[in-house]
Amino acid sequence: MSTKMNKVQLSKGILQMKFMSRTKEKLEKGEDNERGRALYASEITDKMLSETVKYVIERSYVPCENLIEGRISYGGMNPEIERIIEIESGVDVAKREREEAAKRAKMETDVPDAEMARFYSSVMHTMSKKYDNHKKRLQHPLPLNIKRST
Repeated sequence: MSTKMNKVQLSKGILQMKFMSRTKEKLEKGEDNERGRALYASEITDKMLSETVKYVIERSYVPCENLIEGRISYGGMNPEIERIIEIESGVDVAKREREEAAKRAKMETDVPDAEMARFYSSVMHTMSKKYDNHKKRLQHPLPLNIKRST
C-alpha cells in the first residue's frame, strides 16, 4: 500500500489526450496485472514466478524439420542456386568440383571419335543415295511429248 501512495498518478483528463495514449495503455495493463496477482495470489507459488519459459515458439516448422528456405534447384536445372545451397549447408566445394569435372570427362568420352566419324559417314552416304535418283532425273530430262513408263 505504501508504494501506491508514493506513486504519482496522472489525472484522467491528461490520460485521455491523444499523445498520452501509450502511457494510458501501460497503466491499464499494470493495473490488470496487479488485479490478477491479487486474485490468484493463493494459487501462484514462488516457483511459478521464478521459473523461466521451457518452450520455444517457432512461427514456422522449417527450422524444426531442418528444411531449406528459399529457391531450390534439382538435377542441375539451376547450377548457381545449387552451389549457393551447398555453400550454405557446408558441403565441401572442392570435392563437388572434382565430381563435376569427372562427370564432364565421362560425358566427353561416351562416344569415341572414330565411332562418331563412322556414323557420320554412313549418314552422309545414305543421304547422298536418297538424292542420287533425283539428280539423274534432272540431268536427263525427256521431252514433254514422250510418255514415261512407270
